[in-house]
Amino acid sequence: MAGYTGQFLRINLSAGRIDKEELDLELAKKFIGGRGLASYFLTQEIEPEVDPLSQANKIIFATGPLTGSRAPTAGRYMVVTKSPLSGTIASSNSGGFWGAELKRAGYDFIIVEGKSDKPCYLNINDGTVEIRDAARCWGKLVSETTNLLLEEVGDPKARVLTIGPAGEKQALLASVMNDLY
Repeated sequence: MAGYTGQFLRINLSAGRIDKEELDLELAKKFIGGRGLASYFLTQEIEPEVDPLSQANKIIFATGPLTGSRAPTAGRYMVVTKSPLSGTIASSNSGGFWGAELKRAGYDFIIVEGKSDKPCYLNINDGTVEIRDAARCWGKLVSETTNLLLEEVGDPKARVLTIGPAGEKQALLASVMNDLY
C-alpha cells in the first residue's frame, strides 16, 4: 500500500534484541497514520494498569503515510506512550527531518520496550540497526548529547532523537527532542 514501507522495528532493551517485523497493511488501513497505528499497538501490548515508568510500558515512534512525501508538513512523526503524568495514552507530534529519515531507512515505526541496564542509543544507518553504548552522553544537555552522537557516527547530517537530564531522572514532563528542537 502506498505510503507505508510495510516494516517496523521492535527494540527490546532488556534483552538487547532488535527485531524487524512486517506491518499488517490491513491494520494500516484501519488505524491510519502514526498516531492511529501507535495507539493500536500500545493498547494491544500493554495492560491498562501498567505503571508508566516501568519497563512494561512502551514508547512508539511512528510515521504516517504522508511522512517523507512532498505533501505540506510531511516531515511529522508521532511519539506515543502511556503518560506518567496523566496515566492515559499520550501522543506528541514533532517535525523536523527525523520522521522522513526513518521512512527512508525503510521503517514505518519503532516500538521500544523493556529497559536497558545502562545508557544506550539506537543507531540506524545504511540498513544496519544497532543498540550502542551511550554512557558518555548520560547527564549531558540535549545539545551536548546531539553533538556527541553526531561526532560518534561521523555524519553531520544524521538525525538525532534524545532525552536530556529531565528524562534521565524520569521527570513527569520530560520530553524527547529531535535535532536540537
